[in-house]
Amino acid sequence: MGAGHGHGHGTATAAHQWRLRCALGITLGVMAVEIVGGVAAESLALLADAGHMATDALGLAMALLAVHFANRPPSARRTFGYARAEILAALGNCLLLFGVGGYILVEAVRRLFSPAGTEGGLTLVFGAIGLAANAVSLALLLPGQRDSLNVRGAFLEVLADALGSVAVLVSALIILTTGWQAADPVASVLIALMIVPRTWKLLRETLNVLLEAAPKDVDMAEVRAHILSVDGVEDLHDLHVWTITSGMPVLSAHVVVSPQALDAVGHERMLHDLQGCLGEHFDVTHCTFQLEPGGHAEHEARSCL
Repeated sequence: MGAGHGHGHGTATAAHQWRLRCALGITLGVMAVEIVGGVAAESLALLADAGHMATDALGLAMALLAVHFANRPPSARRTFGYARAEILAALGNCLLLFGVGGYILVEAVRRLFSPAGTEGGLTLVFGAIGLAANAVSLALLLPGQRDSLNVRGAFLEVLADALGSVAVLVSALIILTTGWQAADPVASVLIALMIVPRTWKLLRETLNVLLEAAPKDVDMAEVRAHILSVDGVEDLHDLHVWTITSGMPVLSAHVVVSPQALDAVGHERMLHDLQGCLGEHFDVTHCTFQLEPGGHAEHEARSCL
């Protein structure tokens, strides 16, 4: 059995903790401002945006808490540590977003039939404040969302907030210029509908990690071809590539090698070549290879094949 090299124990999200903290502070501040504005202006769109920001704040707090746990060292019982805590936080964010989107949609439909007297001027002011704050948070989270599902979840939430703020501004302008009060619940419906597609995409990615699917940027056929191209490799089975958490893909494989590769020198050279092959062409954090002679697979448990 041979274990490949690693790239440290920190998760992809850990490098972006300060961005999450800043975004959390901004979100809490703007949420409070929008609640005050929504009550004063009787604007469901503002209150919907504030409610969405409340879930953002909870999601960001969950993301930060998950980073804390994810970077704890492995133990005898949890050999990968708590790295999956980040993925569970992303899953929690999805459930929160679906819940908020559903509530906003139901309340907006109710207000379509019983419009409130929304104050367009106040709604416009508080909507502009929300949009400016969301723009700052998006700029902070943009670099990290490429590396971490956890940060991406937070980024998508803030992006939905920014789009919601735009909808609030448009509805406020319509109310000011035409007096059409239904613009406020219509904007709320748009906010709810903007939440769902992005949340669904994040949920699919999160479930893929939990179901240990191969990373979407890893071509399994190509990985197999690279391993089989190494001198001395005769066959390959039980090839698995999955993701522990964002930025931590791992690989294991049973590699059938020629008899010459099974002596001490050949064994070491084979492991070096396999790790070099994958390390050069694929971004895999940890590789584990079992080198075995031909026919060995017949003696393994059927469940391992």
